[in-house]
Amino acid sequence: MLRAFLLFVTCASALAQSTAVLTAQYDNGRTGANLHETILNPQNVASPRFGKLFVVPVDGDIYAQPLYVPNLNIPGKGTHDVVFIATEHDSVYALDAAGQPREPLWRRSFVSPQDGVNPVPEMAVRCPFISPEIGITSTPVIDAGSGTIYVLARTSQTTRGTTRFYQRLHALDITTGAEKPGSPVLIRAVFKTPSIFGLSQHEITFHAILENPRAALLLANGILYIAWGSSCDVGPYYGWVMAYDARSLRQVGVFNTAPDAGESGIWQSDAGIAADREGNVYAATGNGRFTAAANGRDYGDSVLKLGLANGQFTVRDYFTPFNEHDLNAHDNDLGSSGPVLLPDEAGAGRRLLVVAGKAGVIYLVDRDRMGRFHTGADNHAVATLKAVGEGAFGAPAYWHGHLYYFECNDVLKDFRVENGRLSHAPLHQGSYRFKDPGAIPAVSANGTNDGVVWIVLTKGWQERIALHAAILQAYDAKDVSHMLFSSDNRTEDWLGTPLRFAMTTVAGGRVYVGTKDALYVYGLRAATGMPKPHRKG
Repeated sequence: MLRAFLLFVTCASALAQSTAVLTAQYDNGRTGANLHETILNPQNVASPRFGKLFVVPVDGDIYAQPLYVPNLNIPGKGTHDVVFIATEHDSVYALDAAGQPREPLWRRSFVSPQDGVNPVPEMAVRCPFISPEIGITSTPVIDAGSGTIYVLARTSQTTRGTTRFYQRLHALDITTGAEKPGSPVLIRAVFKTPSIFGLSQHEITFHAILENPRAALLLANGILYIAWGSSCDVGPYYGWVMAYDARSLRQVGVFNTAPDAGESGIWQSDAGIAADREGNVYAATGNGRFTAAANGRDYGDSVLKLGLANGQFTVRDYFTPFNEHDLNAHDNDLGSSGPVLLPDEAGAGRRLLVVAGKAGVIYLVDRDRMGRFHTGADNHAVATLKAVGEGAFGAPAYWHGHLYYFECNDVLKDFRVENGRLSHAPLHQGSYRFKDPGAIPAVSANGTNDGVVWIVLTKGWQERIALHAAILQAYDAKDVSHMLFSSDNRTEDWLGTPLRFAMTTVAGGRVYVGTKDALYVYGLRAATGMPKPHRKG
């Protein structure tokens, strides 16, 4: 009997782990696919039963992707499936995933107005893209083993008329929201460049107001990785990657992407930096000078493969397009989207990554031989493809040989990746065209079956506050010309005010979407009392 009980507990724990969403884009490879969704499928998503279930107001904008942990015991409140939300008002919420109860299971705030501690005001960073305040932008990450959610928060503190700005790494207990021992830690860094190849030695100090964290946090092999870019290219700024021991929160590594030239930020439209099983970290940089091919140490418009050992980052390999100079000159950041590490099934013996930037070129790269830089052509890539769209933001999603892109001013497209090759044309494509920035796809599936592609259509970069609702759409993953659902088809299903680069979370039969001031939740409604479809003409 005891053996049977232990087997049941082990199986239940494995199930809970398999359905959890602990990091942005579902895994460290950033594939954008939840392969353990057993409730939603193309048939019931296309039925009148699927629609908006409830809305939870929160105290600020939600840029971070919602995270999800099932069967979590909340002290004094029982066991719940929990969705975690972080806001630009510097709050972290633990909410019941089914909206029962609707009020938070716990909420942690990092502001204290009575003490002069508030989120960073938009005017302080001289950039309107995140407005009116900046608090938590990067998607947190959860360590299920220790029951910890790691959050990077920005605050301002005014004392006797003087305002200072801070970034802090917090480690919170996922059951209570309490700070773990040693938390929080203040983000500080000094990057010292050695004197090599005639380049001078100097020090660069991390600047808490100029450096903007947007890429999602990464936890790999017990190390927490955080990356930074800029706010509207307000300088001087640099691309940074920092590493922290997940248990002690001790800083164990600092890397600067362009110590001599500056810029080359890592922002990736909020998508996460990635990691492989060996612990190599992959990040895409934005505009900036590229000098690495000439014995320099600046990596503008490149995909970097970083290793960490003995407190030091090293560039183990990299990929830089041959036309990096033109990309930089025309504001065509390669790093407008993040790298996605494809599963081994796609590579025919090669381990591949895929990335695309504002120029709209999709690059398929061998992670073991990234090619570094070649002049005149991109023959160091496994494959390149100029899509019809006007640039890629965020990341694609990969599922079962399908690579889904929704580029700027384009439609959703499904490319085939098989035996290390990328199809020259999409297998299928949708018909709904959307402007900048396109959308960031996600896939829910039960293994290789019942795939659904989810996207959120948001707003253009010149729209300060959108006067229209965001749109949640679902497509059949095997044929994306077949749209299953669109939230603008029924007034009862409308989304709230959009925020750029929104990423859906699909887990436990529900779809979670963050908006300007609320979490919207979609799923299967009860069979009775359903609203009738009202199609727009």
